[in-house]
Amino acid sequence: MKLHTRTCRGAVVALLAGGLLLTGCSGDNLQDTSKAAERPAHGGAPGNGSGSTGGSGAARPADGVEQGEGRPEGEQKQDDKGRDFAPEPDYLSTFALDVDTASYGYALRTLDEGRLPDPGTVRPEEFVNSFRQDYERPEGDGFSVTVDGAAAPGADDDWSLLRVGLATRPADHGGERPPAALTFVIDISGSMAEPGRLDLVKESLGILTDELRGDDSIALVTFSAEAETRLPMTRVGDSRARIHDVIEELEPSDSTNVGAGVETGYDEAVDGRRSGATNRVVLLSDALANTGETQADAILERIEGARSEHGITLFGVGVGSDYGDALMEQLADKGDGHTTYVSDKEQARKVFVDQLPMNVELRARDAKAQVAFDSGTVERFRPIGYENRAVADEDFRDDRVDGGEVGPGHTVTALYAVRLRPGASGEVARATVRWLDPETRAPHERSGSIGASAVDSRLWGDAEPRLQVTAVAAYFAEALRGGSTIDDTLPGAPGLGELEKRARTLADSTEDRSVKELAEAIDQASRLRDRDGPGQD
Repeated sequence: MKLHTRTCRGAVVALLAGGLLLTGCSGDNLQDTSKAAERPAHGGAPGNGSGSTGGSGAARPADGVEQGEGRPEGEQKQDDKGRDFAPEPDYLSTFALDVDTASYGYALRTLDEGRLPDPGTVRPEEFVNSFRQDYERPEGDGFSVTVDGAAAPGADDDWSLLRVGLATRPADHGGERPPAALTFVIDISGSMAEPGRLDLVKESLGILTDELRGDDSIALVTFSAEAETRLPMTRVGDSRARIHDVIEELEPSDSTNVGAGVETGYDEAVDGRRSGATNRVVLLSDALANTGETQADAILERIEGARSEHGITLFGVGVGSDYGDALMEQLADKGDGHTTYVSDKEQARKVFVDQLPMNVELRARDAKAQVAFDSGTVERFRPIGYENRAVADEDFRDDRVDGGEVGPGHTVTALYAVRLRPGASGEVARATVRWLDPETRAPHERSGSIGASAVDSRLWGDAEPRLQVTAVAAYFAEALRGGSTIDDTLPGAPGLGELEKRARTLADSTEDRSVKELAEAIDQASRLRDRDGPGQD
């Protein structure tokens, strides 16, 4: 695997899908360090700025300060507006990768219904990861990384918005993917009677049944107050009509025992597990648990064996205007999977047909990233999102500790706001990304470093269009969860009116319908904010 920096302009510091990844431009070579796991990370005082990669030029894994070095308990650095940034003495950061997009889909549904989303359901990383990117793909398994950045508009020249893109190789063409063994766990509780819930789930499953290959397998489990297996693991083959009949018979009833549904679903997935196939549990629910176990940790404890011994992952598909966002996210994150949200037939077709391989197959398990900043170069930094994906620094190479799962054809985009010290030069940081092969569980690592240089372009107009779209999505998310003080969120944050104009211009230049949808969502949010209080533009 190669790390790519084709679009990099100047100094780049970025957050990689839940982990901070910094990579180099202007002659800083990124080297393949597949054997890095065999060597311990070596220490070094933060701020040495040497930029050394050794005589051969190979980047070393995760140089930096030891955990907690020089940091008083609880000390937190703030900028001149009182916002929290990483504590200055701590220049080592470790995160798990994340490919969830449910937060953005649910925000669109909420805005369409004339309501501003609850700030607690808005996760900026899921907003930016909802848009297509043009990153170069790796030739084999593993990741490619494309990094670029631009000066934050209207902000102090020392501030930049910096982007890193993670991409995996797409699924093989011509139907060459492995067969799928999918256990669908379907919520049929009373709340699913609302239009756009169980009816949409049934329609989605019907679409999927027609699209799956004959050598794929399906099991169907339903839950309300209790869980019931409606169809044990069955080869699609000549059983499509039978599968359709079971789906059509589903009717809403009683309360919501998510725990019973997940536990029974994993039992069926283990019983019907197929060697050489993609074995996955797919939970379709509004996640409004009110019976039995209602906490993610307790539910997951009951199926720990199936997760750890058999590697069966959980894909959460959310529905409904009232949606248990937090529970679904926790179940998927800790269940070695990811989440999305569907609100209409078009989105259902996208998830269950167009994106089926990336949603059920895996390219990497337990992916994490760790970066050591150079304190002589970096004054302060802020990840844009990913707050709930932190991993303890000492657990980076502990492969028993959960990371993130990434499927074929995924792109993961992450942003980072960074302020370099005046006149900074030398090495900015050294980053290492680690993941496990999904079949053999063998660990792999790639490392790279970055040297400091000026970011030579402004975001609006000069930067690549897809970087601008990413920035619009991030600014929008920060505005939604930051209340009325949009100017106090990220460096150079525009008002919602200007943000909408930027999005419409980008929709025209990219000819991307999803960007047009973003512009319309920003307009809806602006009008709702004006309705509920003074305009913030």
